[in-house]
Formats: sequence, structure tokens, C-alpha cells
Amino acid sequence: MNTIYILWLRQLKRYLRSRARIVGSIGQPLLFLVALGFGLGPVFQKAGQGNYLEFLSPGVIAMGILFTAIFSGIEIIWDRQFGFLKETLVAPVSRLEIMIGRTLGGATVALLQGLIVFLITIPLGFHPKLSTLPIALMFMILIALFFTALGTAIASPLKDLQGFQLIMNFVIMPTFFLSGALFPIDGLPQVLKIPLMINPLAYGIDGMRGALVGQAHFGMGFDFLILGIVTVVILGIGSYLFSKIQI
Repeated sequence: MNTIYILWLRQLKRYLRSRARIVGSIGQPLLFLVALGFGLGPVFQKAGQGNYLEFLSPGVIAMGILFTAIFSGIEIIWDRQFGFLKETLVAPVSRLEIMIGRTLGGATVALLQGLIVFLITIPLGFHPKLSTLPIALMFMILIALFFTALGTAIASPLKDLQGFQLIMNFVIMPTFFLSGALFPIDGLPQVLKIPLMINPLAYGIDGMRGALVGQAHFGMGFDFLILGIVTVVILGIGSYLFSKIQI
């Protein structure tokens, strides 16, 4: 447990010391909020769908978590290149504890990033339901855990930073755009519904939207069940791949 705490604290300190990282990570969500929220808001309202900023905000909050969480895998490659990972792995502790500590640290950082984006949405006009905010927080935690573990699973077999970035670009953008973050799920053509239904982020955003604005497409209970199951599965896969790292 001491190892888990140390690695968690290390990840958190690294994040808090990097002001440029904090500011840079909110740039893209802020751009989506302003450009899409206000730019497409009138069109969305004329189509009879209500306030677009209210609809968009949960997806943008999830975006802040997604990007921060999955890119935490880069730190594994960095640590491998600079020798810190070798020092950690040869320590007399299990690799499972090391993986748990790193995952919890990365997920905490991603959650903090999501909370910062959440606070930014409020002065821009987002009015969340405070009574169900703890439920939204649970979905944010699951999203952070899932994508941090996914980043670990992808980074563990890799030794090349460029390779990780290429894979991430191939994974992140389709995952985000095919999650229902930017558009309603109702009435989508089948060609978009199929990838959306197998996208874990879609259930996280749908659950957050249900908790914050009362607009869940699948139902918050179903969202929580699916996201919880896939999170446990990817944590297991990430743990296995991390345990096979060659030093």
C-alpha cells in the first residue's frame, strides 16, 4: 500500500508542478465550448433540441478527462527511456502495486482536469443539477480510470514515443467524436450507431449528461453497469501487459 501511495503522490505532484500542462490541457475543451457551444447553439435551438451548451458541456468535461488520462501512458515510455521505470520495477514490490499506483495517480490527475473544465463551463452558461453531482462524479472517476488503464495497456509493450502518439491519434479522435459528445444519439444512421454502441466513452458521457442535465439516452443505471464492467476488464488487461514489461 505504501508503494501505491508513493506512486499516486508522485503523479499528482508532477501534475501540480506543471502549470503549462494545466493551462494547455484546458485549451481544447475551452475552444469546443466557445466555438461550438455559442456557434452552433442557435442552430441547435431552432432544431428544437434546446440549449446546446447544456447538452455539450458534459461531453467537453469528458474530453478534458479523456485526453489527460490516456496520455498518462506517455509517462511509462518516458520513465523507461530515462531509467526511472527500471529502478521502480526492480524494487521488492509487486508490479501489480506499481500499476495500481500509477493508474490511480493518472486517474486523479485526469479527474482534476475534468473538474477544472467543469468549473469553467459554469460562468459560460452551464447550469448543472447539483443534487445529482455525486453521480456525475462517479462517472467521471470511471472514465478517468478506464482511459488511464487503456493508456497503460497501450504504452506497456511500446518503447517508441512516436509510435504511442500515432496510436493515440488513431484511438482518441474516433473515440471522442463517436461518443455522442457533440450530437444527440437519437436519429443517428446505423453506420454511426454501431461504433457508438461499442464505445465506452459514450456510456460515460451519457451517464454524466443524465446526472447533470437529466438527458440520459441509455439510462444512468445501464451506463454505470457497462462502464463499470469495461473498466474492470481494461484494468485487468493493463495490469497483465504492465507485468510483462521487459527491462
